[in-house]
Parts: sequence; C-alpha cells; structure tokens
Amino acid sequence: MLIKNIEQRIKINKVISISTIAFAVFIVIAGFFFAYRMIEDSRRSIYILDNGVPVLAKQTDVLLNRPVEYKAQIELFHRLFFTLAPDDTYIKDNIQKSLYLIDDSGKKEYTNLKEKGFYNQIIASSSMVSIHTDSIALNMEQKKFSFFGKQMITRKSSVITRMLITEGFFEDIIRSPNNPHGVILKNWRIINNEELSNQNKNSY
Repeated sequence: MLIKNIEQRIKINKVISISTIAFAVFIVIAGFFFAYRMIEDSRRSIYILDNGVPVLAKQTDVLLNRPVEYKAQIELFHRLFFTLAPDDTYIKDNIQKSLYLIDDSGKKEYTNLKEKGFYNQIIASSSMVSIHTDSIALNMEQKKFSFFGKQMITRKSSVITRMLITEGFFEDIIRSPNNPHGVILKNWRIINNEELSNQNKNSY
C-alpha cells in the first residue's frame, strides 16, 4: 500500500513537473511572439510634426501603396513637363523638376521640342499650356505604364485641345527630396498628340 502511494506521488510529481515545464515553455514562446509583434508594430509607427507637435501615425503596407505612388509619380511628371507659361524661367524650372523623375528619354523629348521651336512659340504667342489626366494604366508585371490625357494650349484668340497619350516603364529607386516617391520613369515616349479641337475665343 505504501509503495503504491509512493508510485502515485511520483507520477503526480512527474505530471506536475512536465506541466510546469510545458507551461513555462509556452509562456516563453508567447513572450517572444508578443515581443516580436510589438517590435514590428513599433517599426510601422512614425511621428509627423504638426506645427512642432509630434503626432503618431501608422505606416501601411508598402506594397499596397506602391501602385498609388507609381500613378502619382507619372501624373506629377506629366504635369511638370507639360504645364508651361510664356516665361522662359518658369519653363526651365518646371522642366528641370520633371527631369529628376525620368531617365534620358525625358531629356531627349525636351531637346526635340526645343529644336522644333515649341517653347519659343509659347513665349512669343503668350500661350498657357496645361494638361488634364484622364487615366493612367499600369502593368505591374512588366512595370509599364500608359498615360491618357488632354493637352490644352490657351492663346489670346483660341484654345487648342490636343490628345496626349504616352507610355513608358517605371522602376524603384532610392527616395530623395527631388524624387520623393522613389520612382524613375524609363523609355518614355509620346504615342499620340493629335489636335482634337481649335476653338476661337469670343472677342467683345
């Protein structure tokens, strides 16, 4: 009888010991898991200064936001490249900003338009050039884009509307003050820039 009681106590002690060890291992693993989650969560936490006051913000998944940034970069480039005023300094500043967002294909198109006298015509006729973005299509597998929009050339006596379709490729690069989205456009070219309408302004 005494032996049986000793054996039962030994079994109970073993069960208690194993349970205690298992529980301790579980606590350690759970501790590591929650610590890892906290570290990952802290990495996604950023502070934005609002009038000198730090405000906590959360970073979302980069992969989810990237297509939005690609489209923003494409639209920004086209807006800078095609928004022109009859001011040589303004034109050069806008073109310079746009060339930070693109490879040599942007410089080649700028040189081509310059040699054709496009910018001199804008200045001589006191014209304003602007664009309207209709849509931007992305092919994420090929990293290719197509831009669809309209170009408006406003002169003293008329408003010319031209179709603007371009295409090219995009590539991730390091972010910088001149390229905050960290995207470079490559092998860009104008596909269609035909005139759609030429409306005379009413003169009173």
